[in-house]
Amino acid sequence: MEKSLVQVIEETKLVPVIKLMKVEDALPLVDALLLGGLPVAEITFRTSAAPASIETVRKNRPDVLVGAGTVLSIEQAQKAIDSGASFVVSPGFNPKVVDYCIDKKIPVFPGVTSPTEVEMGRDRGLKVLKFFPAEAAGGVEMLKALSAVYDNRFMPTGGISEKNLATYLALKNVLACGGSWMVKPELIEAGKFNEITEITRKAVALVKSL
Repeated sequence: MEKSLVQVIEETKLVPVIKLMKVEDALPLVDALLLGGLPVAEITFRTSAAPASIETVRKNRPDVLVGAGTVLSIEQAQKAIDSGASFVVSPGFNPKVVDYCIDKKIPVFPGVTSPTEVEMGRDRGLKVLKFFPAEAAGGVEMLKALSAVYDNRFMPTGGISEKNLATYLALKNVLACGGSWMVKPELIEAGKFNEITEITRKAVALVKSL
């Protein structure tokens, strides 16, 4: 039986949050992640290269689960869907964007930091939510508090690195962690894909050891 998108993310437990300045870097970067053992990529809409990068990865590396991050508007959500993104992630809870994605039947993980926002997600049937900015919004203690009243799962992102990754993944309500420490923009721009592979390999090894 084919695995669901959530199952794939739960198995990897890591979602690299990627900022690409050039479409030409998309495949070398994804290949670096694959070599490191990570078949998931969240390409953010922080640059104009995002839609074409997602499309390039989808066409050339169909085994990679590629989503669109930092989606702030319906227009960006539409571009993400048109590019072939498998899921959409937003930093906050924009009801218009969330409802649009639900209507288009594309998985969406909006960012939340409060019980009110969690309940907005629950009203729409969302089981998994992004928790952003994780460290600034209370981190592990906040997630523990939310777990006392909600059965939702979360993808904390923001301030997460190899130093605190294990602490987050130890929580039952954490599905996976998002982070950019594996895919720092300066490494991508410098073409240091071997270094990205090594950092990714260490992160994957850490996850497997937990």
